[in-house]
Amino acid sequence: MAGVASRYHAVWLRDNAWDEGTRASGNGQRLITLSDVPEDIAISEVEVRGETVTITFAPSDERIDYDVNWLLAHCYDLPQIAEKGWISDEILVWDSAMSDHIPTADFGQVKADKEALAAWLDGVVQFGFGKLTGGPVEEGALFEVADLFGYVRETNYGRHFEVRTEVNPSNLAFTGLGLQAHTDNPYRDPVPTVQVLYCLENSAEGGENMVVDGFACAQRLKREDPRGFHLLSSYCARFEFAGSEGVCLRSRRPMIELAPDGALVGVRFNNRSAAAITDVPYADMAAYYAAYRRLGQIIDDPNMEITFKLEPGECFVVDNTRVLHARKGYSGSGSRWLQGCYADMDGLRSTHAVLVQEIVKAAE
Repeated sequence: MAGVASRYHAVWLRDNAWDEGTRASGNGQRLITLSDVPEDIAISEVEVRGETVTITFAPSDERIDYDVNWLLAHCYDLPQIAEKGWISDEILVWDSAMSDHIPTADFGQVKADKEALAAWLDGVVQFGFGKLTGGPVEEGALFEVADLFGYVRETNYGRHFEVRTEVNPSNLAFTGLGLQAHTDNPYRDPVPTVQVLYCLENSAEGGENMVVDGFACAQRLKREDPRGFHLLSSYCARFEFAGSEGVCLRSRRPMIELAPDGALVGVRFNNRSAAAITDVPYADMAAYYAAYRRLGQIIDDPNMEITFKLEPGECFVVDNTRVLHARKGYSGSGSRWLQGCYADMDGLRSTHAVLVQEIVKAAE
């Protein structure tokens, strides 16, 4: 491609070859290890023919073809991002202004139409959540939702859990109390990365669901208090749950999680399950708590939330590493019954990617 220049190391090129001696034809997995690549490998010759680059490697004299477009798509000769808290291009952060643009689809349509399912999953990937309407009003229907994109992740709550008022509940989620926006199960390592909440009854007054973009909140905290953002992303918080017999779950992770290159990859926020924070030095603890308080205030800001009331047969799906969910309090009159289950984003992303590939291929 004229005008485009990029550099590649010989060892990287050999390790990432797609010839039949390097990759299995069925699944693309490597057939070699790095030990099979000479430490002194070098490029001895390059030949370009159209969109194919043929490279000869020394000292083995192997000749391997590479697709120019593949090389450009996987180029690593790029400016390094120095800013902490950056997010990938596929993610769109949002606040209450997105209330009229919730990724929503009809259950029957996404079940029957691959393009409709792909479009809905695309919204979930971008925005971190999505709604489905028109589903069956029957126990266990939430499993059909999980089957659209992945697999149920079983926990100590079972394959699913009931969300309705209980006597002597093991978790505050099973009461009529309002709940602050939170991510679920931060005491697990790894956390379930998808939550599905499916409505079966909802005649109680109140009980509206709310969602908040944790990435947007983290970015806002960074703008207002860069040091606070640094503290919440640099030190681990601790979370714990021991509300059921035979269960004692603990984790140690930062509230704002960054990848080694500074990318924002996760938010954990759940005051109910927070354990004593002991990994912050004395000199930073006051400022850490100030940042913790401010993050909570940002999360509670109505300008950051989207509120909706689920009707029977409706559900919503959230990326539990990013989007916080909440519930307004509801009265004892009427009834409110939701069923919930957990799944994982890797299955959702895999299904989305496969559907997109199939649609593109069919259009060619």
